[in-house]
Amino acid sequence: MLKIDIHTHILPPDWPDLQERYGYGGWVQLERQGTGCAHMTLDGSFFRSVDPNCFDAGIRLHDCADHGVQVQVLSTVPIMFSYWAKPQDTLDLAKLLNDHIAGVCAEHPRRFVGLGTVPMQDPDLAAREIERCVHGLGLAGIEIGSHVNGMNLDHPKVVPILEAAASIGAAVFVHPWEMLGRERMSKYWLPWLVGMPAETSLSICSMIFGGVLEKLPELRIAFAHGGGAFPATLGRIEHGFNVRPDLCAVDNEHNPRDYLGRFYVDSLVHDPDMLRYMIKLMGAESIALGSDYPFPLGEQVPGALIESMDLTPEVRDRLLAGTALEWLAMERERFL
Repeated sequence: MLKIDIHTHILPPDWPDLQERYGYGGWVQLERQGTGCAHMTLDGSFFRSVDPNCFDAGIRLHDCADHGVQVQVLSTVPIMFSYWAKPQDTLDLAKLLNDHIAGVCAEHPRRFVGLGTVPMQDPDLAAREIERCVHGLGLAGIEIGSHVNGMNLDHPKVVPILEAAASIGAAVFVHPWEMLGRERMSKYWLPWLVGMPAETSLSICSMIFGGVLEKLPELRIAFAHGGGAFPATLGRIEHGFNVRPDLCAVDNEHNPRDYLGRFYVDSLVHDPDMLRYMIKLMGAESIALGSDYPFPLGEQVPGALIESMDLTPEVRDRLLAGTALEWLAMERERFL
């Protein structure tokens, strides 16, 4: 059975000194260690450690073989988005990252599919880079953050980029980053445990209440981590819409529940009861395998949760591959 993992991250094995390249700080660098691992540093301070499988395609393919994954969808690590920087510099870095991903995919076209990153703080530059990603590099689409320097995904400066993605036919993957409320979550890894689910739900609600999904029905957009807190709080969201339309329905008069089936989420929820609920709520047609490979908060054996559940072969296949193929707008035969 074909298994496509839509949520995996990759970095180049190295890149130039970005502070020297652009003339100011705030950039992430990769410092290779003698053990084969590497440290990501931010202005010289340690950010996180990454293992070789984050930048070595051969190791990734070995892991895929061990886990029975035929295809990985590759996207950059969100800290690399760099929306805070000068737009031309973010574009330059995006091209470096996108060219690397395209090269990995070109070497293994049946094993990897790529998503690019774009300078979301500049709609014109972003639209042009989406065009280059899809038509120039052969990538399937783009990965974007859950907000752009505090602008939600319904912001007038963000919507034109989503319009460009829809018109080009690019798949869009939304990943939480720079989580809201970080100042109150300095301990216990809470930005990743609490902030990320809330951040993803905020991005979905912004697109629903802001009328973005209504305006762009052809947009193929997926959200990481099972849609975050959105599925579990939809009842509250819908109730708020019904009892306070004066506050909730100001930009879109349609019930939030009407948008189930209009966007995709990955399966990364770590709990069979939650995934079972999501299948009932959204349908397997809206859920695709995603593991967050190669990071520890992800699913260590991609697809293990799905394969552990008592599902029909049709539902299992839809979760493991069918939904991903629909979101990517690709045919199954490409990977067989």
